[in-house]
Amino acid sequence: MEPSVDRIAHPWGSRTPYDRNEPWPTRVDAYLAEGIEPEKVDRWVQAASILHSDGDAMDIAVVGNRIVGVRGRATDRVNRGRLGPKDLYGWQANAAPDRLTRPLIRRDGHLVECDWDDAMERVVARSKTLLNERGPGSIGFYTSGQLFLEDYYTLAVLARAGIGTSHLDGNTRLCTATAGEALKESFGCDGQPGCYDDFDHADVIALFGHNIAETQPVQWMRILDRLEGADAPRLVCVDPRPTRVARRSAVHLAPRVGTNVALMNALLHEIIRADRVDHDYVAAHAVGYEELAEQVRNCSPEWAAGICDVPAARIAEAAEILGDADRLTSTVLQGFYQSHQATAAAVQVNNLHLIRGMLGRPGAGVLQMNGQPTAENTRECGADGDLPGFRNWENEAHVADLAKVWNVEPSAIPHYAPPTHAMQMFRYAEQGSIRMLWISGTNPAVSLPELSRIRSILTQERLFVVVQDLFLTESARLADVVLPAATWGEKTGTFTNADRTVHLSEKAVDPPGEARPDLDVFLDYAARMDFRDKDDGPLVTWHDPESAFDAWKRCSAGRPCDYTGITYDKLRGGSGVQWPCNGESPDGTERLYRDGPAWAHPDICESYGKDLVTGAADGVVEYRSLNPGGKAMIKAAEYLPPHEEPSPAYPFQLTTGRTIYHFHTRTKTGRAPQLDAAAPDVWVEISGGDAEARGLGEGDLVEVTTPRGALRGRLRVTDIRPGLLFVPFHYGYWDTPGGHGPDDETPGRAANEATVTDWDPVSKQPLFKTAAAALTLLRHAEGATAPAPTTTASAPIRNADVLATAGGPGAYASQVRDEPPDTEEGGTR
Repeated sequence: MEPSVDRIAHPWGSRTPYDRNEPWPTRVDAYLAEGIEPEKVDRWVQAASILHSDGDAMDIAVVGNRIVGVRGRATDRVNRGRLGPKDLYGWQANAAPDRLTRPLIRRDGHLVECDWDDAMERVVARSKTLLNERGPGSIGFYTSGQLFLEDYYTLAVLARAGIGTSHLDGNTRLCTATAGEALKESFGCDGQPGCYDDFDHADVIALFGHNIAETQPVQWMRILDRLEGADAPRLVCVDPRPTRVARRSAVHLAPRVGTNVALMNALLHEIIRADRVDHDYVAAHAVGYEELAEQVRNCSPEWAAGICDVPAARIAEAAEILGDADRLTSTVLQGFYQSHQATAAAVQVNNLHLIRGMLGRPGAGVLQMNGQPTAENTRECGADGDLPGFRNWENEAHVADLAKVWNVEPSAIPHYAPPTHAMQMFRYAEQGSIRMLWISGTNPAVSLPELSRIRSILTQERLFVVVQDLFLTESARLADVVLPAATWGEKTGTFTNADRTVHLSEKAVDPPGEARPDLDVFLDYAARMDFRDKDDGPLVTWHDPESAFDAWKRCSAGRPCDYTGITYDKLRGGSGVQWPCNGESPDGTERLYRDGPAWAHPDICESYGKDLVTGAADGVVEYRSLNPGGKAMIKAAEYLPPHEEPSPAYPFQLTTGRTIYHFHTRTKTGRAPQLDAAAPDVWVEISGGDAEARGLGEGDLVEVTTPRGALRGRLRVTDIRPGLLFVPFHYGYWDTPGGHGPDDETPGRAANEATVTDWDPVSKQPLFKTAAAALTLLRHAEGATAPAPTTTASAPIRNADVLATAGGPGAYASQVRDEPPDTEEGGTR
């Protein structure tokens, strides 16, 4: 009999311990709808996870034209058959009764159903009018990190060369922009140096602002299995919350929000002081070491302790572990990316690996992580504010090469200034220069900072808003045209995860009603707009996912993200493949920079870099003088205080984040019963000491206020660092009954009502983790508790009387493995 586990109560399942340098054992997780046995499944269709950036490979179970479950793919290099809670249960959203099935248009102030011709002609008519009257700069596209590669590439071509606009970006600006920018600053080009297999070989794993247990749960399973084996790695965790990672770490550093650069400079100071530097590697492969050494010369642990409010001895202990590591693997995510001096902090992690020579070998790598399943594809395809194929918009040869691929004149591709980042696009819309905004696969009315401002922008009469999505989200309710989209399992395409692994996800069932794949919508728009190349042929020459993929392969040829060795057939039946994959590496490439950076030379680099403090762009002359030989760049940065500090009126710092049970604004996970029940509503975390000093307790209803707005939620008292409040950002107005509408004056539950309109000067990523806030008691709990999970970083303090989070019989998922069950982390039935 197959062992079964409640994967809400035990999100990471049971353990399969293994030793360092051994392969990770297989464990196949599966969940089928009630009453469905494996033998009743008509067919299993290949796919991968669309609800985080792991890229967990899976098969979709189909009965008739209905998805009835999923199972992990044992042969895949990423997950070896394992699935996280969102993987196991999230597919149920596909069949939610409130799926959009017909296009909607706004008439007399109301959204009403129409046919596709009417909807698309409205979009095309407005596009042509704006092009004629105001030019291409009046049209902007804001996309997602959840579509497929083929969608992004098509969108990039029609936006850049069809419309001719520089206003194209994705919500990846909110989650992964700093990852790409940090890699460009250090290595001259985007592209993840390390890979997930490095977890198998590392003796030290450092996680900088990365709650991997909840954001990439399958890779946390991998680390947990290493921790249970022989020669287990030591963990170093930088996070202000008591995450599962923090609780298993040899050293947990919980700095004040906004002080990451000070902490990193102190760690680098100690490593250099103790001469834990690989001087041969630095001399052969990097420039800038002397400037770094000078910058951190006085950044002692005692200096950083006064800024970060972390004991100097703990900083020194962490530096000793990092400096003594034989194989160091580091990961970075939103705790650095969405905080003050984001790129500067992430670059210091790259510096740590460069000065220690920890790149290109098994167990020695850095992973500047992504937050979304296809964030990597937006960067590769040019749908995120860059040019496709990691081309440099300032390099005329790169622009000419792209123009040749598209068969257009170089002047047809806007490159007179940097591509517009999302925060600037919304500012242009606010100011009136952007008059049409096409939003695909994302919900900015919940996910962007300072939501009252975003609502005012999206409801301007002069702004024509198109929303392409699965449900009538908060953003769709404000649109002029709503296009019903097909989703994962209802369309075919590829997507690439955070360690460059490309997966194929095939269509398993038909989409509901008249919903269409995103690619079909973009192809229809291109045809109706009659975009042409320089020979008067169709600009977009492909017609389906596979031909779009082939077109992308031609665009990627010879570039760092070379896909020319990958085909749909190659991706079927086995494992995902890591790019670059070409004639030189026909089976893909595990790690980059084994022999030093390959794409940093001034003639071929993706970017000439920026000042890490001001964001001022360097030109080719400055870049060539700094790095004539194309080496890695060790770039120093001084610490500067956050822009918004606590005050008597706003004594707390506010940070936002995620829980393992939800993804983004709950568009899908809020409609999966097990996931919704595990974390049904917003909550506010506070430290035990801060709660006691204010006479507050578990479950109290409180209001969090900042200079921009307010939200309400019940209080969860945890071991979070003092002076900090945490609020999950997933919750908007409309995704549960009884939510307040955006016109109500009563504070709602969206964290971004309170966050600040501010962004990192280098990556332009919004700073969701730096607001000053006040906390007000509305009423005591009277027996209520916060709707926060007990299984994760939101676990209550030890003396709290709170029921444990569990999914019950409807959440039991099977596990098939080679070893007997171990119930410490998982529990079996």
